[in-house]
Amino acid sequence: MSKLSTEHLLGIKYISTEDVETILSTAKTFKEVINRPIKKVPSLREVTVANLFFENSTRTRLSFELAEKRLSADVVNFSASGSSVSKGETLTDTVNNILAMKVDMVVMRHPNPGAAVFLARALKKYPKSAHARIINAGDGTHEHPTQALLDAFSLQQQFGSLKGLNVLIVGDIVHSRVALSNIYCLKKLGANVKLCGPPTLMPKYIETLGVEVEYDLRKALEWCDAANVLRIQLERQDIKYFPSLREYSLLYGVNDEILDSLKKQITILHPGPINRGVEITGSVADGNHSLILEQVENGVAVRMAVLYLLAGVPNA
Repeated sequence: MSKLSTEHLLGIKYISTEDVETILSTAKTFKEVINRPIKKVPSLREVTVANLFFENSTRTRLSFELAEKRLSADVVNFSASGSSVSKGETLTDTVNNILAMKVDMVVMRHPNPGAAVFLARALKKYPKSAHARIINAGDGTHEHPTQALLDAFSLQQQFGSLKGLNVLIVGDIVHSRVALSNIYCLKKLGANVKLCGPPTLMPKYIETLGVEVEYDLRKALEWCDAANVLRIQLERQDIKYFPSLREYSLLYGVNDEILDSLKKQITILHPGPINRGVEITGSVADGNHSLILEQVENGVAVRMAVLYLLAGVPNA
């Protein structure tokens, strides 16, 4: 079994380029598996995985659950609503109670940045649960590592290699954990990364991560080979960052008119959920150059790879 050099997947920032490449190459094998008539393999038989989602999710949760079942793992689903969390139980107590039931892996989404890192550190204080693997399924505005991996895998399937590829990330950068994880992942794989969006939605000092910033959408699209379009995360905004959704769409919405005016065809990605008519039109999202549905399929293969590889990491 191939292995990763890390016990957990807490963020792309914390893993090596070799680990990223191992995950993507393993995902290629699992993509072949999920396209067979019999899609299930016994790789994680006798392994119990708990999905802890303290924040709403559709694609990520279903993708992880399907990946776990395709690997023959035993799956436990946890939702914060209706649990002891609503009674004031702490994150550490919640997880330790679940781990006391002999859970081997924890997939966690949490609204607070750093929650997965906090949990991994807390587990070291409890030897009985030290073997458990933590997979970050999104922590606040921090990171969403498996989304970045599936985006990179989708680009790799389309272009063959990411080295020297020009990738644009456009939209609400400051609130996006997808953007940060993508920056780390794309840079590790040798891609050139440029960001585009309103100045109010662009983090300060973001250029220190080795990316460029362009505020003119047309210029940014003319530069790129592929564009990853992000939605406006209104649920994370406590103030207004732009006058209206209509004005945002006029300046930063990706539509047929602006794409048809370019001298080349570019590949379109979107992590979902899509706000059609705001950051992207339906015709672009459903168009021939969109990889959006391929991203969903690839997400299962990538998450199978992550689960499989982490299960093979020896205890520290």
